[in-house]
Amino acid sequence: ISRKYDDAEHEWPREWIDFWWSDGRKGAPTDASQPTDGFVTVCVQAEELCYGDAGLYLRMPTPALGGSAVSAAGTPEQRDEFLSAFRTDGHPIWGAMAITEPEAGSDSAAIQTTARFDEATHEWVLDGTKIFCTAGEGASQVEGGFVVVWATVDKSAGRGGIKSFVVPAKTPGMKLVGTEDKLGIRASDTATLVFEGCRVPERNLLGRREVKKKDPKQSGDKGFKGAMATFDASRPIVAAMAVGVGRAALDFVKEELERQGVRIRYDAPSAEQTAIERDVVEMEAELQAARLLTWRAAKMISSGAPNSLEASMAKAKAGLAVTQITQKAVELLGPLGYSKKLLVEKWMRDAKINDIYEGTQQINQLIIARRILGYSSSMLR
Repeated sequence: ISRKYDDAEHEWPREWIDFWWSDGRKGAPTDASQPTDGFVTVCVQAEELCYGDAGLYLRMPTPALGGSAVSAAGTPEQRDEFLSAFRTDGHPIWGAMAITEPEAGSDSAAIQTTARFDEATHEWVLDGTKIFCTAGEGASQVEGGFVVVWATVDKSAGRGGIKSFVVPAKTPGMKLVGTEDKLGIRASDTATLVFEGCRVPERNLLGRREVKKKDPKQSGDKGFKGAMATFDASRPIVAAMAVGVGRAALDFVKEELERQGVRIRYDAPSAEQTAIERDVVEMEAELQAARLLTWRAAKMISSGAPNSLEASMAKAKAGLAVTQITQKAVELLGPLGYSKKLLVEKWMRDAKINDIYEGTQQINQLIIARRILGYSSSMLR
């Protein structure tokens, strides 16, 4: 059904969703919102499923990135409340993260969406617009789903004023105003959400309510850093997704070359190999490097070690590798690779998003440089 839902972007892949919530649910992937000793397994599962179709993988009924945020920044009580629906046999649920805004992309600290605390009702009131919310349609519209919204409670505090809030699906004041027409991962819903006087209980705030004012000697307060820690868990998963797409393309090219009688001579010196052989060997090397970086970052999560540097390294490498691998796959197969007779051109379109979401290639390289050099965000931009 990959081509079916690539062509019909905004149709719900009902047979896919029903499979995971009924027949396939017993063997469903490990919940990525609950990092355990099996976080490497989560990444292996993501690679395998994206080998099938990356867009459909993102349409699976799981807490996904929203669940990762709750797990990273929430209390045990919040994790139990907001993630328990996934563990029941009721109906499919989705989780989403709402960060990006029309005027705030890679710079999350520039968020303009506000959260005001109403002392009379003990509720948070959210106002603002969020764009490019992966799984935002299901998370905001299906009972049991939820959206984790980033908002500022004090603009004068800069990063210190950024907090995250859990907004359950169908909460009054949260409106789905549209979904994107995209280049790739077209089976996945990417939504625009508007919040107008959207009220959530006080307990839906993830982390502490206190605000730490700007300090030129600090790169941000623990609240903002706690929210950003979500990406230390999600970036290895995105890297694994990229590896899955890249492996699908590479395997297909090798099978097609073999069918045409082209054998890759791994034991031949590089100078004696054909251009095609050298291309395939380089594609394999890049894919394996991305996979090993991904597993290292995932293993560090399992062992409780800080992995911000390694997560960004895995994400940056995998995004670049899969972009190059899928483009080369189309090139090696010529006009047939460029046509819609095969899925190769689709894999190339699906691949590019891995170099953009969860932090662009440039942002992740910037994070890597800061970690290696010991610079704060204000020292290296």
